[in-house]
Amino acid sequence: MIWPRPARTARVWGEPEAMVHRSRCISISVLLLCGLFVPGRAAAQAWFQTGTGLGVEKPRVAVADFAARADTAKSHSQLFTQVVRDDLQFSGILDLVSPSFYPTQVPTVPSELRNPDWTTPQINANLVAFGNLTESAAEVGISGWLYDVRSPSTQAVVGKVYRGTPSDAQVRKFAHQFADEIISRLSGGLPGIASTQIAFVSSRTGTKEIWVMDYDGANQHPLTSLHTISLTPRWSPDASRIAFTCFVPGASGVISPQICMYSVDANKVVSFARFRGSNSAPAWSPDGSQIMFSSSMLGNPELFVSDTNGGRPKRVTYSTAASTSPTWNPKTGQSVVFVSDRGGIPKLYMMNADGTNTTELDLPDKGYLIDPAWTPNGQMVAFSWRRPDGNFDIYVMDPATRQIIQITRDSGKNERPSSAPDARHIVIESTRNGERQIWTMLADGTQAHELTMSGHNESPNWSPK
Repeated sequence: MIWPRPARTARVWGEPEAMVHRSRCISISVLLLCGLFVPGRAAAQAWFQTGTGLGVEKPRVAVADFAARADTAKSHSQLFTQVVRDDLQFSGILDLVSPSFYPTQVPTVPSELRNPDWTTPQINANLVAFGNLTESAAEVGISGWLYDVRSPSTQAVVGKVYRGTPSDAQVRKFAHQFADEIISRLSGGLPGIASTQIAFVSSRTGTKEIWVMDYDGANQHPLTSLHTISLTPRWSPDASRIAFTCFVPGASGVISPQICMYSVDANKVVSFARFRGSNSAPAWSPDGSQIMFSSSMLGNPELFVSDTNGGRPKRVTYSTAASTSPTWNPKTGQSVVFVSDRGGIPKLYMMNADGTNTTELDLPDKGYLIDPAWTPNGQMVAFSWRRPDGNFDIYVMDPATRQIIQITRDSGKNERPSSAPDARHIVIESTRNGERQIWTMLADGTQAHELTMSGHNESPNWSPK
C-alpha cells in the first residue's frame, strides 16, 4: 500500500493531524458564496445551482396522514406517512408544509378532497398527497394520490395502488416508491432516490466488512463476512454487483490487497482474478464491461483496466510515482479522473480512458486532493481537499473551467464523497461528531443527516438506482 495511515487501514493517503480553524459561514443563505475560490462568483454560483437543480422556486407540498381502514393498519399507516414525508423533505425540490397547519378533516380518497382547505394563506399548498391503508394477516393494500389543489382539473397528478406483504420493510419500500413517483413528476422526470441504497464499510462486527443500507439509513446489514479488511465498495452501473478491495492471503501466505467482487443477485462473493502486489480502488466503466484499478503487479502502483472478471489486465498509466482512485466519467466514458503523487503530493489528474492526454487538475491553494467522484451528469467532480491552512473538506469542481465550490466547512474531517443518481445529494464519511460515520446532505451541503451511529463506518458509495 502507498502513503499508509498507521492508525487507519481504510485509506492509502497520508493525513496530517494538525488543523487550523477557519471562519464559519454565518447562514445557509450565504453558504455557496462562502465556498467560492475562483473569479466571477455570481457566475459560479449560477453554474452550481443549475448543475445540481438547486436555487429554483419550489412547490409547497402537503402530505396528509394516510388513513388506516382498520386498527391493524394503524402502525403501518403512520409508518407510510412518515417515510413519505421524510423522503419529500430531503428531496431538495420542494417545501413540505408542516402538518401542524393542516385542516382537521383530511381526505382519504379523491372525493373527499376540498381544494380551498389547502390553499388558505396559512397552508398555501400547491399539491396535496393523501390516501389510505387496508391490512389483513396476508396483505397490506395502500392507495395513494397526489393532486394539484391550484388546478381546476379533477385528474390526479399521481395515483398509485400498492399491494404486498404486511411487513414494516414492505411498507417502507412502498412509501419510497410513492415518494419517488411524486419527485419524478415534480422534477420533470428526473429520478428520485428514495429506493436507492448506499454501500459502505463498517467494523461493527469486529472486522471491516461491506455493508449496505437504504438511502435514509434504514435496514443496515452486512453483505460480506470475510473476517479480514474490506474497503472501497463500488456499485456496478446496473447495481447487480459491488467491486471492492479486500485483504486476502496469497499462495505464499502473504496477505495483500486484492480486488473482490460481490454479486447482489447471488448474495455472495464471486471470483475475480488475483494479481501480484497490491491491488485496490476498483472503478466501473459506465457500460459495466470493464474495471479500472490500481495495481503494483509490475512494480509501481499504476492504473490497469480489465474485464469484469479481472481478465486481460492492461496498464494505462506510466509514471515513476503512484496512481490510484480512478473514477470514470459516467456520461461520456471517455475520461477518467484519478489521484497521483507524481507532483510530490497527492493531486487530481484527468486522462482519456486509454491513458492518453493526462493533465493535472490544478487548484489555487495546492494541498492534498483525494477521493474524486464524478457527478451522474458527467459535468462535475466531487473530491476531498486538505488545503494548506485547513482540514479535509468536500469540494465540487467543473474540470473544464476549474470552477470550485466548497460543500463542507469546519465540521471534522470530511472525505469519500459519492453522488446520488439524482445529482442533488451526496454521501460522505465525516468525523464531525467525533467518530467516523456516514452522512448524507444536499449537494450544496445543507440538510446534513447522520446515517450511521454504531461502530466505525466509512467509504460510502451510492447505488446508481
